[in-house]
Amino acid sequence: MLALPPLLSWEDLRADGVGPAQAGRMVRSGDLVRLRPGVYIRANPDHQPTPEEWIILRARALARTSAEPPLFSHLTAAALHGLPVRAPTSPKVHITLPSERPGAQSLVVRHRGEVPEDQQVQRHGVRFTSLERTMADVARTASFETAVCALDAAFRPVTAPEPGVNDIEAADELRAKVLAIASRSAHGRARALRALAFADGRAHLPGESISRIRLTELGFARIDLQVHVAGPSGQNYYVDFGLDDAGAWGEFDGEKKYRDEAMRSGLTLEDVLLQEKQREDWIRGTTQRPFARWKWAHLRSAETLAQRLASFGIRAR
Repeated sequence: MLALPPLLSWEDLRADGVGPAQAGRMVRSGDLVRLRPGVYIRANPDHQPTPEEWIILRARALARTSAEPPLFSHLTAAALHGLPVRAPTSPKVHITLPSERPGAQSLVVRHRGEVPEDQQVQRHGVRFTSLERTMADVARTASFETAVCALDAAFRPVTAPEPGVNDIEAADELRAKVLAIASRSAHGRARALRALAFADGRAHLPGESISRIRLTELGFARIDLQVHVAGPSGQNYYVDFGLDDAGAWGEFDGEKKYRDEAMRSGLTLEDVLLQEKQREDWIRGTTQRPFARWKWAHLRSAETLAQRLASFGIRAR
């Protein structure tokens, strides 16, 4: 699991010489973050938690303060499985518990239902739904965009573990397992079926997942993912999207590969940009197809992406 800051109780704070009044001032200044009553973390200006990390921290905080270990589910379980969660920042966590269990808790979304033992896992000190059960719950209840991002990531290690691989048989098998679980619920089967049918493990990033949704909304009918293009000197290039009905290429240009030093593999930003330019020039030149790049700002709606593509002369036919 991610290297997250340790949870701090009142006892921990007192041991550090922090009393209630000082703790209150630290919370107001942002130096201390309250996850739940009596559970805190120290803020680290050098590492702002991602939405998924916040979810994991809040889940751990609830587990720490609960008399009985909760069973985390839905979007909270998705984050615990390492899946992207495209949801508004919320202090609430999701748990599933039997219908006969009474009561309510602050900052907790309670889902009622039975979860068999074989659909539960326990890791890193918390209990949560299995990957297949989590996929089914997210597919049933989350928005289409949120579900597709999570499902794409869940399919990836099973169906597309490396560039050029697309194991359709494995994808169909996993899809059938998840749909069978989703179908046992009285709600959300049609929603789950739509999201699962659209999911594709070849999408590497949430931005690629949302891009595929927007391209479909624009009417692109033949969208291929991670398309191989032979490069110079035996290199293998892969392009995010082959827009075959428009005879064009497309790529979601996430900033992480430029800003994250670990992803640059020791190269300078200038070297990465030069390599990307050389790669794009080769692909465009050898295939004689237009090549468009876009960012998150272009994915706000299908219309904004259409305007971006039109600037490269690319339109759905």
